[in-house]
Amino acid sequence: MKKYKKVFHVLTLSLFALSIPLFGTIGYLSEALPDQYLAQSDSLFSIASQPYIQTGKISPSSSGTQVSSARSNTDLLDLKLFGVIPVKTVTVQHTSTVLLAPCGTPFGIKMFTDGVLIVGMSNLETDMGAANPAKEAGLEIGDILCTLDGHPVRSNEDVSKIVSASGGRQLECTYRRDGEYKSTVLTPQQSRAGTAYRIGIWVRDSAAGIGTLTYCDFSSQSFAGLGHGVCDVDTGELMPLMSGEIVDVSINDVVKGRPGDPGELRGVFHENSLLGELTANRDTGVFGRLLFDYTNPYQIPLAFRQEVKEGPAQILTTISGNTPQVFDIVIEKISFAQNNPTKNMVIRITDPSLLEKTGGIIQGMSGSPIIQDGKLVGAVTHVFVNDPTKGYGIFAENMYYSS
Repeated sequence: MKKYKKVFHVLTLSLFALSIPLFGTIGYLSEALPDQYLAQSDSLFSIASQPYIQTGKISPSSSGTQVSSARSNTDLLDLKLFGVIPVKTVTVQHTSTVLLAPCGTPFGIKMFTDGVLIVGMSNLETDMGAANPAKEAGLEIGDILCTLDGHPVRSNEDVSKIVSASGGRQLECTYRRDGEYKSTVLTPQQSRAGTAYRIGIWVRDSAAGIGTLTYCDFSSQSFAGLGHGVCDVDTGELMPLMSGEIVDVSINDVVKGRPGDPGELRGVFHENSLLGELTANRDTGVFGRLLFDYTNPYQIPLAFRQEVKEGPAQILTTISGNTPQVFDIVIEKISFAQNNPTKNMVIRITDPSLLEKTGGIIQGMSGSPIIQDGKLVGAVTHVFVNDPTKGYGIFAENMYYSS
């Protein structure tokens, strides 16, 4: 009898020990997997990066609970580990196939801000000592100055002209911080070095650079590129778009990337070759309206995030002239984390010819479309500075549905 009790005790402890990692896995998956998905109405729903998670078919006759929606039909589906152990219940919204033209072509971006971005502050040496009128009025680096003395400001020159003409009187100003409009009053002061009035800030009103087009959407005559927003180099803040355009670029030089030293694509802007008009600068990329007839009508389906899997894929990118080439990569890791919409994949360049010419991912390749199993799954966004063969990618779904 004691022998059986001992065996039972051992079995109980073994089952308990095995249950700890199992419950940990279930808890992790419950947190890591999104609560909502988009999927084609006639497709079999599965999460490619989690082959052990099983569900039923998405259709009006699905075993999932059907829920009415103003936009389309949705299903509530149970995700189960090995088809047996419940993980969580998710909402799957049916939608039609989206066809997009993957680009991989370089473009030059010219962007002017909506207001001016405060990128630095500098104290004035006055007869009364050091002073900073802007800081004293509550302004901070990263704020967007919108109006000054009742006038809209859209350039460095606008700010300088209004401040210089103030004569030292108080000026009302409005600014935007974290999307919220605020107002304050500041008083320009003269420095010892001269008679000009100043308020102690450095501002930026425009940005320019080279990136890569991700896709064109012929159904709406729109485009998307970069896979991340255009941010100020000093503050890291997203540049507030007032107007902008993209023009054709020819790549004429490559600075090869090395560990700790990111490389870059260098090119020539074709000033008379306007490609599109910018309409949005978001965390997930730049978006706009096409102003040309794209010469390559080839279109492929947009992949939803659950369709992306670890393994071989390709990128379209241009490292010479303006003709994109296909290069091999591997998707090494996939993340569904909602708090970082631009770092959904870890990718590694495996193509020998691209590694030889660029060392991996370099500046200017942001936006290069990632294709897997004949679908547009994402775009290159960032390089690992200490290992340029690797970088991050964004889901194409995140770009498309944020535009």
